[in-house]
Amino acid sequence: MHYVIIGNSTAAVGCIEGIRQADRAGRITVIAAEPWHTYSRPLISYLLQGKVNEEQMKYRPDDFYRANGCETLLGHGVEAIDPAAKKLRLRGGRVVAYDRLLAATGSRPWTPPLEGLDSVPHKFTFMSLDDAHALAAALEPGGKRVFILGAGLIGLKCAEGLSGRVQSLTVADLAPRILPSILDEEGSAIVREHIEARGVVFHLGQSVARFDGNKAVLTSGATVEFDLLVLAVGVRPNTDLVREAGGRVERGIVTDARGQTTLPDVYSAGDCVESWDITAGESRVLAVLPGAYRQGECAGLNMAGGDKEIKDAFPLNAIGFFGLHLVTAGSYAGEDYMRRSGQNYKRLVYADDRLKGFILIGAVERSGIYAALIRRQTPLSSIDFELIKEKPQLMAFSRQERARQLGGRV
Repeated sequence: MHYVIIGNSTAAVGCIEGIRQADRAGRITVIAAEPWHTYSRPLISYLLQGKVNEEQMKYRPDDFYRANGCETLLGHGVEAIDPAAKKLRLRGGRVVAYDRLLAATGSRPWTPPLEGLDSVPHKFTFMSLDDAHALAAALEPGGKRVFILGAGLIGLKCAEGLSGRVQSLTVADLAPRILPSILDEEGSAIVREHIEARGVVFHLGQSVARFDGNKAVLTSGATVEFDLLVLAVGVRPNTDLVREAGGRVERGIVTDARGQTTLPDVYSAGDCVESWDITAGESRVLAVLPGAYRQGECAGLNMAGGDKEIKDAFPLNAIGFFGLHLVTAGSYAGEDYMRRSGQNYKRLVYADDRLKGFILIGAVERSGIYAALIRRQTPLSSIDFELIKEKPQLMAFSRQERARQLGGRV
């Protein structure tokens, strides 16, 4: 069996390890446009800060590919999938045949059409190691004014990475609050105040009307002068290869619970895939690192003849900004339980006897108990939910459930 994987990030690693759980002998070929050993993308902001080096960013040890019997074609982009012939065409014309294929193609930065953007001499994105290299090089010599367009996860992690290395940091977003995809108004205000105290200036509820070289004119009429521009408006799943091969694509690549696309022997996992969100009751692109690994591992097991399904997906983010930690999960439609003390904020959302989502800021310990309630769809009537609201702990669960969570020990 020849397994071919397009991509070399989290989902690809999960796939390799999934395959090797079921098949130690089959060939594995990893093809990726980036030339680097697999690395953890969330760490690129810490690389800018100097908190980690490139060795520490590696997602698996140096011998990972050799130990798992993988051939690597790194720095080679894929141009097309031919599902009838079961072949890939690479840039430059090389053809690679496969028996089973995983498309772990990830996502790419998206920028809306903005007047005058071509006039900006120094503009960057912030999703890859190459992006971090380019931005770090542009910071020298010091004293740069940086303008970040986008106050989501990517834009704010970039701001954190640049803090202390630049003269000024300004962030603009069309949304009225920061991190609008994962935080409510109160949570967003807490994190915003924390970041503003580190010198970051926000222009929210407005975007760029036009660029004029190193000056941005905002829709409010305000202007921002800068030396470097970072575009962090959003991302789009890389679905073109599967779509052009005839596979079904909606918001992302459509797969079944086993990770298989509508193309024979073609699987997909990671940020390019849409999944059924058990908390929202709809298919969404759930671009989170642990989920990408689980999807990749599931697909790899099934590619190697196993039988595994994922039917408990939901968005889960654990992240920090300037030392303030937050964990968010699920969706926020339902009844609320909220508590705030200073920067510590907790919001639990529940409906139909199930926990649907939560926001934790500051005190994030034991967030895994809330996440487990969502993943297992635990009926809240079967536990001491009043205790769980205040203090998540195993004693709130039944003896049988405690034994299951503790591996048979009570």
